[in-house]
Amino acid sequence: MKKEIKEFTRMLKKSRQGMIGLSMILVIVLLGIFAPVISPFDPEMTNAADARMAPCLLHLFGTDETGMDIFSRCIWAIRIDVVIGVCGTLISLMIGIPFGLAAGYYEGLVGEIILRIADLIQAFPAFILAMALVSALGNSTRNILLVVAFVNVPIYTRFVRGEVLSMKSRPFIEAGHTAGMSPARIMFQELLPNSLRPALVQASINIGGAILLTAGLSYIGAGVTIPTPEWGSMISIGAPLILTKQWWAALFPGLCIGVTVFGFAMFADFLRIYLNPERR
Repeated sequence: MKKEIKEFTRMLKKSRQGMIGLSMILVIVLLGIFAPVISPFDPEMTNAADARMAPCLLHLFGTDETGMDIFSRCIWAIRIDVVIGVCGTLISLMIGIPFGLAAGYYEGLVGEIILRIADLIQAFPAFILAMALVSALGNSTRNILLVVAFVNVPIYTRFVRGEVLSMKSRPFIEAGHTAGMSPARIMFQELLPNSLRPALVQASINIGGAILLTAGLSYIGAGVTIPTPEWGSMISIGAPLILTKQWWAALFPGLCIGVTVFGFAMFADFLRIYLNPERR
C-alpha cells in the first residue's frame, strides 16, 4: 500500500494536468466544507433593496433579481452539485461493477438479462430519462442523487463486462478453476481487481457529467427547488436578466460549473495514465 501511494505521488508530481485538476478539486471541496465561514450572507436571504446589484465589494458576484447574494449561493451550491455528482457516481459504480462481473462471467441467460436491462436504460437519452424519473419520484435532493446514479449504472456494467470477457480465458483464471475456486471467489478475488481500471477512469469523468446533469435538471425546473442554492437553478434565474444587462447572475454560477467539471476532467486524464501501466 505504501509503495502504491509513493508511486501515485511520484507520478502526480510529474503530471501538470494531474496537479492542476487535483488542486482545483481540493479548493472546491474546501470551499464547500467551509461555506458557513466563507459566505458573507445567508444564501437564501432575499433583500429587495439590493436586487440586481452589480458585483462590488459588498457583493463580490452581485445579486439576483430577489437580492440574494450570488457569491454566497455559489459557495453553498457546492454542497448540492458536487455531493450529488460524487455520491451519485460512487453509487452507480457500486451497483454497476457487480452486474458487470456477473454479465461477463455468466455469458448465458444471466448475462443476456443484465445486458438487455442495460440496453433498455440506455435506449433513452440520459437527460430525458432523468427528467422523467425525477418528475415521477419528486425533486428532492435524495431522489435526484438516486436518479443520477441509476442512469449511469449501465456505463460501468459494460466497462467491467468487457474487461472480464477479455480476462476469462487467461491462464490465472483457468488455474483458479483447476484449483476448485468458487465462481464468487474467482469474480471478486481474481477478476474484479484486474477489471476496475476503465471503470475508475470513467467514474472520474462521469462526476463532471453528473454535475452537469444535476444542473440541467434544476435549470428546467425539474431538479433542486428554488431558493435552495444550486448552480443550475441560479443560471435559470439569471438567464433572463442578460437581456437587461445583468449578466453576472448567470455568468458566475456558469463559471462555477465549468471550473468544477474542468478540474475533474483534468484529474481524470492523469488517472487514465496512472492506471495504465503501459503509459507510465
